[in-house]
Amino acid sequence: MIRIGVIGYGYWGPNIVRNFHAHDGSEVTLVCDKNPKCEERLRKAHPGIGFTTDENEILKSSSIDVVAVVTPVWTHYELAKRALENGKHIFVEKPFTCSAVQAEELIELADRKNLKIMIDHTFLFTGAVRKIKDLVDKKELGELYYYDSLRVNLGLFQHDVNVI
Repeated sequence: MIRIGVIGYGYWGPNIVRNFHAHDGSEVTLVCDKNPKCEERLRKAHPGIGFTTDENEILKSSSIDVVAVVTPVWTHYELAKRALENGKHIFVEKPFTCSAVQAEELIELADRKNLKIMIDHTFLFTGAVRKIKDLVDKKELGELYYYDSLRVNLGLFQHDVNVI
């Protein structure tokens, strides 16, 4: 059983907690958010999961294997680095960091400590994408030369990052 601590329970955090919580191989043990009002939302959805406003309770806990960082992008590097330094595998919401230099440093640190990094991708596990992959793998659509898709809901607009 992989024990997970989630830092960030704002816009996207509830989705991450829900998905890890639903997976048989993982257990969300603690959620952290600086906003104490998030505790009430967590209690309604997952009454058995602990809550804190101090990220150190997750970063330094000996009972947590993976730290999920679901916070504003400008905090990703520092939180991910501290998690790695404390021997935790990390899951980081995209974008990974604010710069390639920060990303490379975290990758090198994880490699030195033999730890794993996973970057979230919104559509990696969605039903529609999995179905399309299945159809393509089974060649049910014949040989594809081109595929086009349109995302209708763009979600939360972030002013500090973009696709580039």
